[in-house]
Amino acid sequence: MRVLFHEISFSTNKRVQIVDLTGEVRAIANRWGVSNGMLLVFAPHATASIILNEAEPGLERDILNLFEAVAPADVDYHHNRIDNNAHAHLRSVVFPPYVVIPVRNGKMLLGTWQRIMFVENDGPRARRTVIVEYIGE
Repeated sequence: MRVLFHEISFSTNKRVQIVDLTGEVRAIANRWGVSNGMLLVFAPHATASIILNEAEPGLERDILNLFEAVAPADVDYHHNRIDNNAHAHLRSVVFPPYVVIPVRNGKMLLGTWQRIMFVENDGPRARRTVIVEYIGE
């Protein structure tokens, strides 16, 4: 069994934003020569999410609208008394900061339209990190 680890770093430039990481994660997996196992894609941030979905601009707006509906930014949350980002923390609770993707015969088993997307809930940020870890053969 192999365990491989890579860290992706990037910046965000909007308060809320979706960043498609699929190409970079696929390139990492290809460079590693993965075979059969699983990929963990994890954002070590309390105000970010990782989701799998279609990267279509209208749907991306709908996803951000869903995040806003679940935890609106303009609510008087208790946490906002120390930091004005409670909504971002709550979104990360409902939409976690990780996904696990099975890998078979060297291919990530994503659906036809599925993309790996980082969701910024508290930007812009000069540096965001996503960890990609492979466990398998």
